[in-house]
Formats: sequence, C-alpha cells, structure tokens
Amino acid sequence: MRIWNNFSISIILLGALTGVAGAQTRQTADQTQPQPGNSIDSAVTTVNQAIDRMIAREHDENATIRRYNPIIETYIQDMKPDANLGSIPVKDHYFLGQANLSKGVVDTSMLDKKKGKMAELNPLSHVSEYFTSSYVPEGFLQMIYLDTTFFDRQHYQFDYVGREFLGEVRCLVFDVTPLPKSGRGRFKGRVWAEDQGYTIVRFNGVYTPLAGINSFNLHFDSWRLNVQPGLWLPAFVFSQESQLKDFVGNDVRFKSQTRLWGYDLKNSGREEEFSQLTIEAATAITDQTTQQQDRSPIEAEREWQHQAEINVLQRLQRTGLLAPPNEVDKVLETVVNNIEVTNNLDIQPEIHCRVLLTGTLESFSIGHTIVLSRGLIDVLPDEASLATMLAQELAQIIVTKPSTDQWGFNDTTNVSTVEALNHFSFRDTPADIAAANAKAVELLKNSPYKDKLGPATLFLKQLDAESKELPALINPHLGNGVTLGSALSATGPALQPDKVDQISALPIGARVKLDPWTDRVELLKSKPVALLSAREKMPFEVTPFMPFLTRYQRPGSGVVADPAKADLAKKDQQQQQQQQ
Repeated sequence: MRIWNNFSISIILLGALTGVAGAQTRQTADQTQPQPGNSIDSAVTTVNQAIDRMIAREHDENATIRRYNPIIETYIQDMKPDANLGSIPVKDHYFLGQANLSKGVVDTSMLDKKKGKMAELNPLSHVSEYFTSSYVPEGFLQMIYLDTTFFDRQHYQFDYVGREFLGEVRCLVFDVTPLPKSGRGRFKGRVWAEDQGYTIVRFNGVYTPLAGINSFNLHFDSWRLNVQPGLWLPAFVFSQESQLKDFVGNDVRFKSQTRLWGYDLKNSGREEEFSQLTIEAATAITDQTTQQQDRSPIEAEREWQHQAEINVLQRLQRTGLLAPPNEVDKVLETVVNNIEVTNNLDIQPEIHCRVLLTGTLESFSIGHTIVLSRGLIDVLPDEASLATMLAQELAQIIVTKPSTDQWGFNDTTNVSTVEALNHFSFRDTPADIAAANAKAVELLKNSPYKDKLGPATLFLKQLDAESKELPALINPHLGNGVTLGSALSATGPALQPDKVDQISALPIGARVKLDPWTDRVELLKSKPVALLSAREKMPFEVTPFMPFLTRYQRPGSGVVADPAKADLAKKDQQQQQQQQ
C-alpha cells in the first residue's frame, strides 16, 4: 500500500514575528493607562509634526497592547471562483485561543486538538490535494501590530494623503513605505491616525519582503476601537488573498475574520458586584428574624440545581465565553415568551437566555437558561428563524430536563479561560435531540410564527447544502449543532441560490456587535440594503470589517453622537467617493 505524505505550507509572518521577540526588551517603564492627549505638548501645525506624534504614539500603543491577554478568534474560508456567485467557500478553518501578548505573539489554543481527525487522502486525487496550505493562528494575531520595533523615519517613508472620517472619528491618512534595506517584516500600506491623540486606529496593507520560500505575507486590514478614555485596542482584522500562488503553483484564495475581546476579564463583574446585587433563588427569601424554615427535600433539590446553573453561567462569563446580561438577552426572551404563551406553557422558574460569544453555530440549555452563540444569531435571516432555534432548546428543557448535578460543587467550575472549552460540555444525546426536535416542531406549529417559517426552512436547507464545505463553522464546541430534522427542513420553498430576493442566511457578523472591553453585545442598527445581484447574498460568508468608529463615552454620561459631526463625516465621504 502506498502512503502519501501531506506537505504543509505555513502561512505565517516569520520576519514580523522575529521583530516582536526583539521588541520585548524595549517595553516602556510607564505602565499607567494612557489618557487623551497625554503625548501632546503643543498644537500640531505641520505634516511633519503629525508624523512625529503618530510615531511616538504607536510605540506607546505597542507597549499598552502587550499588557493584555484577550481572547482571539480567527475564522477562515478557502474560496473558489463561481460563474454565477463570483466566489464561494469550499473549506473553512477555525481558531480560538487566548493571546499572551506580554510574551510576544503567543496564541494559546482553547480548542482540543485531539477532537479533530486528519482526513484520509484519496490516492487518485490531483497532486494539489497533497500539497495543502495550513494556516498558523499566530500569523493572524501578528496583524494587530503595525511594526513593533522599527516604526520610525529611519525605516519608513511617510506620504500624507489627506483627511478622512472613519465613522465620527476624523483621521489623518498616510501611505507608509519601507525604506530600502530596512529589514524584513516591515509594513507597507496605508494608516489612519485619529486627529486628537494621533493614535493609529486603522492600517491596511502587507508585511514585506517575503519571510521565506514556503511562507506568505498576507494582506490585511486591522482596526482598533476606543474602549476607554485615551485607550485604543485591536478589535478586528480582515485578511484576503485572491491571486496568490503557493510554491507548487496552486491558487491560494481565502477570506478571514479575526476578532478580539475579553480585554477586561480580570475586572469582569466587579463594578456591579455591590451596586446591583440581585438574588437568584428558586424560592422567595423572607426575613429570617421573624421566620425560620428549613428547605423541604424538593425545595433543596431545586435550589441545588439552580445554584449549579448559576455556577456554570458565572464561570463562562468570567472566562470570556459568555456575554454579560444585556439587551439581546431580552430580545431572545421575548421570542421564547411568545412561544410559551401560545402553547399554554407555564414553566417555573422562568426561562432566561444568554449569548455565547463564539462565532460557531451552536446552542444549548443549562438548567432553565437557553444559550445561543453570537455566530448563530448573526446569520439568522429573520425573527421566525430565531424562533426555530429557541424552540429547539425550549423543547430540550421541557422534554429532557437537562440535569446540572455535576456543577453543584464550586470546584467543578473553577477553570481558566484556556481550559473552559475542554472542561464544559452541554451536548445532548442523539435520542434526546430527536425527541426535542419533534417537540420543537409541535411548539412552532402552535406559535405566532407558524405561518412565517419559510425563511427558517430555507436556513436549514442552506446549512445542509454547505455542511460539507463549512464543517468548522457548523461544528459546536460546547453545545448542540443546528438540527431540526426532516419534519421542518423538508417543508417550505426550494432553495434557489440565484434568486436575489430569497434570503436563506446572512453573512457572518450581520446581527451582533461585540464590545471587546466589556464583552457586552448589542444588535446592529444598520439599515437593510437592497441587493444588486445574487452575488451579494453571501450566506455564511466572511466579509470585510467596516466599523463605525466613535470616541469613548462613559456609560450614563448622557453624551450622544453629534449629528453635525456625523453629517460632516457623511459629506466628507461622499466627496472622497466623487474624487475617486
């Protein structure tokens, strides 16, 4: 029997990573949080002054970033040309880890590598099947840095382009080019520096020159958000290649999204710990000075189960995997209540909903709490489709009544961020899932959504059609995948990818906005956009990031967006488009 070797091409920025190691010796001694304008001693009146301020601020920014250990998630889709849809995904890859930036570009994986199995190679396949490209997560983490060591006039040429608004933040725009013999891993592209503190808030380009024969320097678009006064931190990175060749001549086409969050995990929940203390008990608490009563065995069992549920939810939140309670939870709970009322259900204690912060499509229930992933909420086309996902977990609670016995002891949930995904599991057995699916269909038929399930059936069909190409997106890590069986997916209209007005699923990131500092989520308020062709439907696909940048405002400060500034930004953008 012939054995085939699988050769990998590491897509990683070796030259840039080398620069990071050297940069560790240059960390600033000042470990205080930067304040607005702390590097500005006088007004900037010339381009050269602006460049000097921007360079100094970027070195401060590099030192600041290295104080944090955020969660980093990278999702990649390999693409191929399609005659009708432009390009479509043919394979995907998913990385989730915790960055240790104080030690350089270190990404500690949160995923259990033992769960994955290497696919068996077909000996009759084309040679390109054996020379495959492998993605290295640290290569995408490196993209949060512009240049950690040599960002200065001795290594770069700066050409002023003009001014541009990114959202409400006015920026100075520069084209940045490495000088000859400036070394490997230098950045070449465009940077946007906000015009108050001169922090670079966006940079778009590539590291150059090539790091090695079998390595690639990938194009990327990196964004930072103003998460605290004077503090801008990396939040999004988009990367894409469409005309790249590997060393044997194969096409390398891909798109990727990298998200960072969990910057303030060490202080998670402390601000509200005493000011908003709430009691979550299965039974009402009375004044113990006037009445003392032991719990009955049934009451004790209920309270034990409920406390175990709280233990799990609190730990998932503290590890950065679960969003704190927010307005999105209330939207989900409203849909659940609609299903309950029309089915004459009176479930006690009440059902609550939470949002898992990861981008994979999954859901689960723990006690009387339903958890849907950010990624799943993102791609659902409408409220009825959301109702189908919630109905599945509501049925799980009704039919199987998932036990929380194993989480009643506090030590069982005391794990670190890196350990959490391998420690917890809320997956149900195939038999329980089948029973819950049957009940979910029954609940939906009696719900207000019974005549609006067309998009939900299309969503299931689209998911099934792309299950072979997108296993990393569909594969759950904590809970259950999206499965409602043939009873619902076999109904409804046929899937027509070329039909512009048939929306089966949304692109990734279409619904939920994540605050990388607090881990809070909210629904995006973007207006619906009329599609020009079927190529713009892009179900489950990766798209570029274009966040609307704003300057930090303290919660409850009463400061709202300046409509005049927003109008000015809009006019400025229109003028730039006309000039182009």
